[in-house]
Amino acid sequence: GAGGAAGDPQEWLDVLGNGLLKKKTLVPGQGVDSRPQKGQDVTIRLKATLEDGTVVEENPALTFTLGDCDVLQALDLCVQLLEMGETALIMSEAKYCYGAQGRSPDIPPNASLTLEVELLAAQDAPDLELLSGKEKIQLANRKRERGNFFYQQADYVLAINSYDIALRIVGSSSKVDFSPDEEAELLDVKVKCLNNLAASQLKLDHFKAALKSCNLVLEHQPGNIKALFRKGKVLAQQGEYREAIPILKAALKLEPSNKTIHAELSKLVKKHADQRNVETEMYRKMLGNPSAASTPRKCKDKLPWSIPWKWLFGATAIALGGVALSVVIAARN
Repeated sequence: GAGGAAGDPQEWLDVLGNGLLKKKTLVPGQGVDSRPQKGQDVTIRLKATLEDGTVVEENPALTFTLGDCDVLQALDLCVQLLEMGETALIMSEAKYCYGAQGRSPDIPPNASLTLEVELLAAQDAPDLELLSGKEKIQLANRKRERGNFFYQQADYVLAINSYDIALRIVGSSSKVDFSPDEEAELLDVKVKCLNNLAASQLKLDHFKAALKSCNLVLEHQPGNIKALFRKGKVLAQQGEYREAIPILKAALKLEPSNKTIHAELSKLVKKHADQRNVETEMYRKMLGNPSAASTPRKCKDKLPWSIPWKWLFGATAIALGGVALSVVIAARN
């Protein structure tokens, strides 16, 4: 709140306690009870300047959903602390603005910003059930594009957050009838979000989640090349080459000129061959067969039957799968 009588110089508030984000009231607002709530749509007047005073953004009425990461984190975190009608100065390090990448062409990498903000209005976000098809598509796309922004900034956690919000909007029930075209467009947004979500999850090694996202796309569009490619990649990352290879082959069949899929597939085929050689070698050792690579010996390659059967068909053989068993049977015949 506006401590002290009007005209008192305001103290800087260290918003996060780390000194990287500070707020100072210039014009007091209508009291603590008039602060906006997370999830509300707020409208602010914004002026952003670099340390040398260059104005990089001026917006007389910027509207966004508070707490959804629709805007710079500095704004998302500080506008919650503004009272209605308050004007404040926010000093933020790059971490909560445009980060190490900056914004081409006007905001350099690692730039601190000073934001002058006035809170003009706050209202509850629209009821998703009552949105028209067009409004729903627009809102979901806005969140999706925000996710793409974070993905390009390599901020995959925030990207996932935005794609999740977009998917929640697309998946919300509706009391309004949509045209077939609108339904198709909503499905298109959903598929794009799921594909981008899978890409972000893959970047964070969240393999199970990424697999789920890919499978949801393939339920709607079995021939979706991006989803097939990512599913193949996820399985490969988990060492499931036998499953991954046919999926990538299917993707390549749909787009034979795709060099990325080509490269990934040849890499996998080689890895799979290496994996199989290692396994074969392991079975050989386990069954006491001298490796074929070693110098030929006089003795016949008979299985040393001194190995206890119990051991052979115990946990080890089960763990190695049926191959061990077939090797044994082949050796006996």
